[in-house]
Order: sequence, then structure tokens, then C-alpha cells
Amino acid sequence: MVLKHNMLAMAIASVCFGMCGAAYAATAPAAGPQQSTQDQAPTTSAEQSKKDEKDKHKTQMQAVEVNGFISSIENSTALKRNASTIVEAVSAEQVGKLPGVSIADTLGRLPGLAVQTLNGRPQVLTIHGLGPDFSTALVNGGQQVSTSNNRDVQFDQYPSSWFDNVVVHLSPSANLIGQGLSGTVDMHTIRPLEKSGPEAAVNAKYIWNSMSELAPGKGVSNKGYNLNGVWVNQFADHTVGVTLGVDLENNPTQIQHQGPWGYPSDSNGDAVIGGSKNFGITDSMKRNGALATVQWQPNEHYTGTIDLTYDNFKEVQQAKGMEFPLWWSSAQLQPGGVVIPDPHVSGGGFVQSGTYANVTPVIRNDYNSTSAGVTNFNWENKFTINENWTINANANYSRATRRDVNLESYSGTGYNKTGATDTVGFNELGNGMLFLNPSLDYTNGVVLTDPQGWGAGSDVVQAGFINAPRTVDSLANVRIAVERSFASGPFSSMEFGVSNSRRNKSYHIDQSFLTLGGGTISGGSAVTTAAIQGGSSCDPLSWMGVGSQLCYNPFALIGNGSLANVPTFGSNTGTPPDWKTHENVFTPYVQFNIDTQLGGVSLRGNFGIQAQRTSQRASGERVAPDSATTGNNIVLIPVTGSTSYTRYLPSANLIFGFTDNDDLRVSAARTLARPRMDQMNAGLGVSGDNSHLQSTDPNQAYFSAKGGNPKLRPTMADNFNVSYEHYFSGGNSYQCNSADQKNSDLCRSGGGGYFSVSGYFIGLHDYINPNASFLYDFSPFLPFKLSAQQLPLLGTPYGIVTGPTNDGRGYVKGLQGTLNLPFNLIAQPLDGFGVILTGNRTKSSLVYPGNPTPITVPGLSKWVANATLYYQHNGFEARISDNYRSNFLGEVSGISATRVEQTLRGGSSYDAQVSYTFDSGSLKGLTLIAQGSNLSNKIFTTFQNNDPRQVQTWERYGRTYSLGASYKFQ
Repeated sequence: MVLKHNMLAMAIASVCFGMCGAAYAATAPAAGPQQSTQDQAPTTSAEQSKKDEKDKHKTQMQAVEVNGFISSIENSTALKRNASTIVEAVSAEQVGKLPGVSIADTLGRLPGLAVQTLNGRPQVLTIHGLGPDFSTALVNGGQQVSTSNNRDVQFDQYPSSWFDNVVVHLSPSANLIGQGLSGTVDMHTIRPLEKSGPEAAVNAKYIWNSMSELAPGKGVSNKGYNLNGVWVNQFADHTVGVTLGVDLENNPTQIQHQGPWGYPSDSNGDAVIGGSKNFGITDSMKRNGALATVQWQPNEHYTGTIDLTYDNFKEVQQAKGMEFPLWWSSAQLQPGGVVIPDPHVSGGGFVQSGTYANVTPVIRNDYNSTSAGVTNFNWENKFTINENWTINANANYSRATRRDVNLESYSGTGYNKTGATDTVGFNELGNGMLFLNPSLDYTNGVVLTDPQGWGAGSDVVQAGFINAPRTVDSLANVRIAVERSFASGPFSSMEFGVSNSRRNKSYHIDQSFLTLGGGTISGGSAVTTAAIQGGSSCDPLSWMGVGSQLCYNPFALIGNGSLANVPTFGSNTGTPPDWKTHENVFTPYVQFNIDTQLGGVSLRGNFGIQAQRTSQRASGERVAPDSATTGNNIVLIPVTGSTSYTRYLPSANLIFGFTDNDDLRVSAARTLARPRMDQMNAGLGVSGDNSHLQSTDPNQAYFSAKGGNPKLRPTMADNFNVSYEHYFSGGNSYQCNSADQKNSDLCRSGGGGYFSVSGYFIGLHDYINPNASFLYDFSPFLPFKLSAQQLPLLGTPYGIVTGPTNDGRGYVKGLQGTLNLPFNLIAQPLDGFGVILTGNRTKSSLVYPGNPTPITVPGLSKWVANATLYYQHNGFEARISDNYRSNFLGEVSGISATRVEQTLRGGSSYDAQVSYTFDSGSLKGLTLIAQGSNLSNKIFTTFQNNDPRQVQTWERYGRTYSLGASYKFQ
């Protein structure tokens, strides 16, 4: 709370500081090349002025090529200033080099945006408080598929070296195909014919983590590298251009992980830790990516562009640790623990420290891997018929495949709680970590087994488990657009066109138990323990007070027959989880682009409408009634569902230019977010819980079911944005040549600093309620895994079916302020220094039928703040950044690679970079770079019941450092 208030105070003070600087800049003579560029701009005819203005507002904007972090800021400012909608933007410092640790990290610093990390790396975006389900991503205008089992684009799948700039549309326009509800991230690769000449650069980094390897093993390390290169050239009198890029990467992460089971009430009504799953994890993510672009412009009437990107990555985790069953086991909580009052529970407390006796730990040697490939193809054709008519015909294709292997391997001192028991002390630390103090040595007397008897209900000795989900996602789109330009009148042009896209996604999961070879599964002759071959002592949990344990390679034990696969039906996720979805979206649109004067105020922008006609179909499986006789002999039958709908999406963007440096932007639009792919599935997972066999309460019954809804409609929103922007004069440190003045946003309008304040309101309706429920009679499914002895004990055949429906409503609203201030606007001796500050305050409310109490929209942080202080002079460059966000409801990995929502604890994350570029001599073009990220060693925490002490996930990743060199060929 103190940090939040300090940052807010800093932001307010900086805004005042920036206004003073702006006043100074307004009264001082406008200096430097920017002023001379504007003064020397030739007077053009009305027709030429319209054509220039039309070029300025193309969806894919260009930026002049100058080097260094300041040039990136200035290019980004120019992209923002010249856009015909409300946008945020980031531009490359030089060819193949976006600022920041990754593209996700870079986007997370933009105003109104925040990132969520996974495995220590920034991955998905939140825009204006709405999570990744509500935004979309484009590459060169082509909508992107996802490697997750949903639609959310995971931005760590894109090498940052590919992109020249990224524009985030916070307000849509009718000609923006593939737009998101909260925003659209449009990533642009390098266009070779838009460069004035050949360019090439290579970048290399050596990366290491501050922690030593927590869980050594094949495929992982605490050291890594990144090597990328980009080459751009033009041929045949600048009529043919080629861009080639390659990215080779190995990013290491160390993860100290705790997953508490929950916090039941003890005999005194006090919340106490119920158990905890703890790992030391060593993670390595290896990527190989390639980029190719070919442009052909034989004459002024035709430009053709083909883009191809391919990215293949594999992430491997060695996870070794121990699981401590406590309250929810045969362990006994001893009297005498320390209890502190719980302000969140009337009359209750929280057991901060104590001791459990009769504890039977489960030693874990797990392995997780993700293999994914993403391919993008884009073919763009622009025909200039004459000075008034142009036609664009585009085709793009995006495909992602992913396969996961999540292997769990269990060992202990005996089968089903018959081995040695331990006395374990525990202490809940102030930072949320659970500190344990077991007394036994877990390197001796350890065998492969089912220490807790988890497989007893399935007639197996469960010595492990394997989840192996896989997804395939593909999207093909064709689009034709026609633009008619006008030489006079209020409209600069009119655009109309049509787009058609087809998307297919499938999800399949294989699941199996790992049991012990050499005996039958049931009948009393199953092998209950087996010796471990090739094990050794390791210390993956020393950071939380746990001593050494036996570590081994589970794949070697599968290979020699010690562990054997036994397929299981449904398991943790119900029956069954597989599904397929298909979407066809037909989108005609029309848009009018505005460029006129209202007295002494200029007015530009656009208004128009999209009509989206969607046909969707989903398939899955469900259990056939009366198919179960005994055990797991259950028959699945296919299930399909479909629907069609049309949504009209009007939009308007108006930009009032009160002076050359002051703009007021107003936007209103209707937007939509399509349902999650996993929520659209037609399958129904039926589960039976033996612990509730005799319950007569349908809410706590043996039967329950969960499924999707293939007739789901999109969440709709009425999106309103207003932004006032003041751009400071001067501040540029370079001259623009004549070619740049024609093609570059930076040279057209300048890229000095700016101050902006904005507000937004997003009214949500048809919001998808993921957990709507109704009562259902499961009698036709009997006996469903129940034996003849169990059937008479069944309390009720009724149970609850849950699934998503379109019955939620709510809103998101917020205020945002940004100050981008080069200090030379205040005093020339401060040239090279600058600061970027942004603060965002968001409020939301979401209501579902039957529950009048509003909840916060998932993914929303009330406070998001970013600050960057930088300095650049004579080749030397340094900057430090702080990214802060308050608590929010986000998505994390759950059972069987599903995604579950948990409250994530906010906080600050710092990173810094220092570099030096040689501007002359034999080393000209060489840059040496030192960089550090997560310098605060931020702890990633999720919690429940609005109580930060009731931790659900606790992780710490260590600091990541890199030393590198970048060489730009002159």
C-alpha cells in the first residue's frame, strides 16, 4: 500500500513537472532539426495534401531508422501521434532490436497495458484491465492463433527481433479486421522497400540466472543464450526487396515453487495449512525462428509482399521436490501452535506456525515439457489504379501446434502410509512462503510406490501420472478492400471491403497412471514397492528448510520396466475432455476517413461499420447412458452443436487538433470477444466422487458434470475512449532526409515527448458466465463405476451440471495519465536524460444472475504504473524501469494443463540496461550491452478468500542477467 501511494504521488508530481516543462517549451523558441523540417515543408496542392494525409494514416505506419533507445521513444511517439485511432506504440531501436527483455515485456510497459508472467517470463497481456481473452493479436494485419487451449495469444512465442514496430489499437476502426474487445496488438515486420538502403545487424547475448540449478537434469540449465540476425536489401533499382531473419534462443529460469492444498478449519475454527506441493524447478525454453519477406514493386501501380515466419520452441522443466499431506491426511496437528487473528473471518484465526505428527511425505521427481510450432503466411497485393482508386487483396494463414508432457513420479518409504512417518514443523512467513522442518532423511530407504494410496480407488498402485494434451489451431483469412480518395470535401477517402476467415481448433489429452511393473493391476497381486535404480542425493528444497532427498530420472525407470503405463479413463478432469471447434466469420465493412477544418480546429479520423456474420460448430464426446456396467467400461458417443449469429460493430474516431501540438481524441465503438474455445466444446464430462457416495444433497452428491456450450455467443461491449494529448516541440537529435520526409511518421510530425490524460468506459453485456449450473438426474448413467455393493449406498442420483452461458453484465472504467519527457526541454545541459511515467486506475463490476454481489472482472488490476528513467549520450546508454500492478484475478496452469483463475498478488518488477555503441573507428556499429531483469526478485503469489496469507501458489524466479553485443553493418 505504501508503494502504491508513493508511485501515485510520484506520478502526480511528475505530471505537474511535465506541465511546467510543457509551458517552458511553449514559450521557448522551438529548436533543432524538427522545427527546420516543419518550416521547410513545401506548400502542396489540396489534392497532394489529401494524398499525403491518406498516406499518413495507413494501418501499417513507418518510422525513420535511427539508433538508440531515444530513437525508439521518438519513433513510438510519432506512430502514436499520427494514428487515426487511439493507440500506443513501440518501435525498434535499430533493425532487429526492440527495447526490453522480450516483446511481451516491452508491451507491458506501454500505457494501459500490463503483463502476466508464467514460469518467470512475461507471457500474456491485459489491456485496460481486461485479460487476454478480450484482446487479439495481428502480424502484418493477419490474425494470430494461439498455442494455448484457448484464444489468448502468448506473446513469448514471438521473437522480438522480427518486428520493426508494434501498434496497440485501444480504439477500433471499421477497417481493422480481427479487432479485439479491449484492444488489438498489431505487430509489423520489416518492409524492405520502405528502407532507403541495405541494412543488417546481428545480436548475441549470454544469459544466466542468479540461482544455481535447483533440479539438474537433461535439457535444462541455469545458463542460456540468444543469437539473432536480420538482413535487409533491395535489388533491381529498388523494385525488389528482401528481409531475412533468424532467431536462436535458450532462456533459463529457476523456480522455487510451493502449491499449498488449501486452508481448512481446525477444531478451534482457525484456518491452517492442509498440505503443500513443493518443487525446485529448473526450466529452459529453446527457440528456433525464421523470418522471410519479399517485396516487389515493378511500377507505381502494383506492390506485392509475401511474409513467412516460422517459430519452433521447446520448454523443458525438471521439477524435483516433496509433497507434504498435512490436515487432509492421516497427519495430526499438534496443540501449541501460534494463532494470529484473521480479519477476514469473524471469530476465526490463522495458524501461523505449529507442528504436524504422523506425516507421510510423497517424494516427487517430475518432468514437464512443451513443444510448439507457429507458422504464419501473409500475401498482400496493392493495386493503385489511379490517383483516386486503390485496391488491396490480402490472404493470410496462421497455424499453431502444441504438445505437452506432464509427468509425475512418486516415491516414499512405504506403500499407502505404511512407511516411516515424520514430525514436521511449519511456519508461515511474512512473504507468503511456507517454511518446513522435517526430521527424517529422505535419501535412504526410498522406494517407488504410492505413499498415500492415491490409486486405491482405481485398483492401481499409483506411482505416478502422465498428462499429455495437444492442440492444433489454424486460421485462414482472405480480404479485399477498395479505397476511393477525394481531392476536396470533408472526407479524405472512403474504404469498403469484405473479409472471410475460417478457424479450426482441436484439443486432445492422453492420460495414464504410472504403476509398478511385474504384477496385475487388481486382484491382490499388484506390486506395491520397487527399488530405484540410478538415484542420487539432491537438495531442491533447501530454500524452504527441507533437507536432501533422492532424485532420479523417471524416463529411465519407464525404460527399464520399473514404471509401466496404465491408461485411465477421465481421471482428474471428468469424462471426457477432448473437443473440436470450427468458426466461419464473414465481415463486410465500410469506412469514411475524415480530414477537414472546423473553423480554427482541424478534424480528422474516421467512422464506419463492420457486420460480422459468424457460423460456429463444436464437437465433443459424452458418456452413453447405460453404457457402464462395472469399473471403467464406459462407452463414449459423439456430440455436436452449432449456432449462427450476426453482430453489427459501428465505430467512430474523431481527432480535434486545437493547435499543432494539442489533440483531443474521442472514440466510440461496439466491440466483441468471442467465447473461449474450451468453453465452446460440446462434450460433457461426467464425474463420480466416492467421498460423496451416501450424500443426499445434490450440491454435494456423487454425480456431477461439467461441459461446454457450442451455442455460446460473444461477449459484447460498448467502448468509449477520450484522450487529450499535448506534444512537446523540439527534442529531436537528427536530420531527416528527403526520402524520410516522404515516408516516415517521425519526420512528418516529430517524435519529441508528450503528455496525455485519458479516460475509458467499457460497458459489458452478454458476458460469459463460466459456471452457470442446473440440477440434473443422472439415473440413466448408473451404475457409472459403482460396484454392486456400492449401488445400494448411493444417496441420490441427482447432481449439478455446470457450464458457460451468456448472462453476465458489467463494466470497466478507468483514468490514465502519461508523461514522456526528454529533459532537454527543461534545460539543455540535461540533454540525453529523460523519463517516461504512466499511471492507470481502473474500476470494474461484474454481475451474474442469482448473485447480486458484483465481482471484479478477471485479469483486472486497479492500479498499473510504469516508470522508465533513461540517459543516452555519445554512444553511452543506460535505463532502469519499474513495472507495478496491484492484485488481480488471473489464469494459471491447473490440473491436466487446464487454465484456472486465481487471485494474483501484485507488486513491482525492475529491470535495467547499460550499453555503449562505437560511433567511429574500426568498431563502428558495435554495441556492448549488459542487462538485468527481475532485479527485485519479485515473488509470484496467488491467494484465496481475499486473504494474502491463504496462499495457493508461491514462486520465486531469481534475477536474470545477460551480457551481449550487437553489430549493425554500416
